[in-house]
Amino acid sequence: MSQRTIAAKISCTGIGLHTGQPVQLTLHPARAGAGIVFVRSDLAHPVEIPACRDSVTSTQMATTLGVGDASVSTVEHLLSALYSLGIDNVRIEVDGPEIPVMDGSSASFVFLIRAAGLYEQGAPRARLCMTQPLEVRDGDRSMRIEPHGSLRISYLVDYAHPAIGKQSLESVEIDGDTFEAEIGRARTFGFLQEVENLWRNGLARGGNLDNTVVMDEHRVLNEDGLRFGDEFVRHKILDLIGDLCLLGRPLAGHVIAVRGGHALHTALVEKILASPEAWTLKGQEAQVAPLGPSRLATPARASA
Repeated sequence: MSQRTIAAKISCTGIGLHTGQPVQLTLHPARAGAGIVFVRSDLAHPVEIPACRDSVTSTQMATTLGVGDASVSTVEHLLSALYSLGIDNVRIEVDGPEIPVMDGSSASFVFLIRAAGLYEQGAPRARLCMTQPLEVRDGDRSMRIEPHGSLRISYLVDYAHPAIGKQSLESVEIDGDTFEAEIGRARTFGFLQEVENLWRNGLARGGNLDNTVVMDEHRVLNEDGLRFGDEFVRHKILDLIGDLCLLGRPLAGHVIAVRGGHALHTALVEKILASPEAWTLKGQEAQVAPLGPSRLATPARASA
C-alpha cells in the first residue's frame, strides 16, 4: 500500500468544546512524506505543529499538541479518523486553539475525509511492526502491546457508575470499514457533576447533550440514549487510535488497554518510540526515511 493524502481541500465549522467559540477547520492535501501537520492559521505568524509525540503538551481531558506558545487541543477525534482511513499526509489549518468537537465522535471527520476523497500517492508506506511485547503501568491501569500482523485493540473500562460499570471489547481489528461502523460514531462522555465544575471554571463552554454523553448519579441524560450499549469503551478505543497516530506510522500490534486514558496512551507511544529493539519497519520507505518528529516536522505544501 502506498502513502495516502486527501484528494481535495475541504472545510467545516464547529464549536470548541472548552471555549464554546466557533472554529473553522480546513484540511489540505500534502505531499508524500510530509506527515500530519496542524497549522494555527489565526495567529499573526501561523505556527506549524507536527502530529507527533514530541508535540504533546497536555493529556488532561484531551490530547493537546503545541510548539512554543501555540497549541491545539482535542486533536484525538480527528487523528483517529485520519489514521483509520489510512491518511498519512495532510495539512490541517485551524483558526483557534481547539479542533471543533462536532458531535463528540469521529463521525463528522470521517464524512469530511470521504467527501474530500482519498488519493494514493505512489510513495512506499512503511508499517511499524512489533516483534516484542512492551508495557506501561500506572497502578491498576496498564497498556500492553504484543506482536500482531495488523492493528488489533482490546480495551477494558471500569467505572463505579451504574450506566457504565465494566465494559470491554476484545480483539477489534482496526480498518476503515470497522472504524466507521463500530468505533467512529462513539461519543465522548462525562459526568454531570464534573461538567458543572468545568463550567464554573470557565471550561467545557461548548459541551452539551448534542456532543457529549452526560450522566447524573444514576443514568444517561441524553434523550436519545446511547448509540451502542457499550458506547463508553468504544469511545476509549477511538481515543486510543487517535493517540497512536502520534507514532507517525501505521502500527501492527495488539494493544491491550486496562482502564486507560490519554496519559497512558501517549506513555505507550513514548515507550514504543524509545524501544527500537522491540519493532521493525516493513516496507521500502523504511530504507530511506527516519521514524519520528524529524520526518513529520517537514512543512507540507497546501494545494487546492
